[in-house]
Amino acid sequence: MRRNTGKRFAGTVTGALLAVGALFATATPAQAYDPDPGVSTYYRDTDGCPCSGGTLTDPFDGTHFAHDAGGLAVKMELDDAGWFVGKVEFHPNDEKLWVYDTKNDGDTFYVAVGYASGGSYHDLGTFSAPGTSDTVDLTVKDLDIPEGAYVDITLYDGSGRADYIAAARGTGAAVA
Repeated sequence: MRRNTGKRFAGTVTGALLAVGALFATATPAQAYDPDPGVSTYYRDTDGCPCSGGTLTDPFDGTHFAHDAGGLAVKMELDDAGWFVGKVEFHPNDEKLWVYDTKNDGDTFYVAVGYASGGSYHDLGTFSAPGTSDTVDLTVKDLDIPEGAYVDITLYDGSGRADYIAAARGTGAAVA
């Protein structure tokens, strides 16, 4: 009885390579931006709103801030190599956070939100767009923030608040 170990070995190697290739094809991790995207940050004193247009205009839905006495709204646009890849908006009226991922590139960014009020700091969590195959992914969070609180918004490239990109906080914070 003669064994054909060469063909059997080649078949085993080919099968293993196909299995590894299938694994990599189905489990591609999101890639981090490198370098980090550029961020343009725009503030609006909402005492004078409703407001839109100018630097609040973008190719996806524009931005419109409602009147909110004493509020300070913020819009942060993310740009990577000339591509508009996302935006974050804080609307003081109803304290809403809007997170848009506008480039279906297998990557996302993370938005940490907190506020200072009553002599203490309150961490509200980290949010991101859902990461579907849609052209624009959107998450809207209704935050419960007291009027007049300073709101910190920090953008990260990695989950777990890793790889800092930019922030609107401290003296540049939004105001609920």
